[in-house]
Amino acid sequence: MTAARVGIIGGSGLYQMDELTDAHWEQIDSPFGAPSDALLCGRLGGQEVAFLPRHGRGHRVPPTDLNVRANIDVLKRAGCTQILSFTAVGSLREELPPGTFTVIDQYIDRTFARTKTFFGPGFTAHVSMADPVCGRLGDLVTESARKLSIPNHRGGTYVVMEGPQFSTRAESELYRSWGASIIGMTAMPEAKLAREAEMCFVTIAMVTDYDCWHVGHEAVTAQRVAEVMTENVTRARSLIRDVVPRLGEHRTLCERGCHTALEGAVMTAPEAYDPSLVRKLDAVCSRFFDARKG
Repeated sequence: MTAARVGIIGGSGLYQMDELTDAHWEQIDSPFGAPSDALLCGRLGGQEVAFLPRHGRGHRVPPTDLNVRANIDVLKRAGCTQILSFTAVGSLREELPPGTFTVIDQYIDRTFARTKTFFGPGFTAHVSMADPVCGRLGDLVTESARKLSIPNHRGGTYVVMEGPQFSTRAESELYRSWGASIIGMTAMPEAKLAREAEMCFVTIAMVTDYDCWHVGHEAVTAQRVAEVMTENVTRARSLIRDVVPRLGEHRTLCERGCHTALEGAVMTAPEAYDPSLVRKLDAVCSRFFDARKG
């Protein structure tokens, strides 16, 4: 497995990448429906990149309506083996002020209206999510953030809420009592689907506000979030310019095991596979099926 392309998912405010050379938009079809947008493909520091604006150009798609299966599927079809996922979040901790980039390592999934798996009747699999983030990617992103003097924090738990409304104070305090660090609306099911697709994945959570728990801090509003978001996007672009060429140096199998996530996870016997579902999984599970043939 070679890192032919690095996949980047742009969060709120990050809809374009002017840093790319030979940039062009590629429309890739997915059997899981329409992705959020076409992929902006090009090169950065000699490394091939495929960039996907999560909400589409112009921020057309709200969190609940994101077709995350199609988004991950087209990145896999584009040849991506690694994904940097940027997302705007609220902070649940005093020590994570607005402007902080948090490389999280755990999630609490509180969403309830989203399709969260590529699999189903005719191909059942239970992928481990004990360690849902690629530690190698997390290390590299953290190193770049520190090098660039971007306020950063390594580790923590991301509560993923359904939205689109922000939290009540009672909800915010509840999540704080759980020991969670940040809250947002988009990290799930991205992390679950990337794991099912055997891709290295990391969430870079860009703090925009203190949610509504912070005494004396203004209640979160879309306007205030947008102001901090502009600053965060500038930092995100700097981080991408630094870390992507370093990711291109990684041309071997993932030592953290991301590329073998399906091993031991598939429960359905080969003779019971649903051919129509297997055809849809031709990109997501290509290595798994190739290994079975070999």
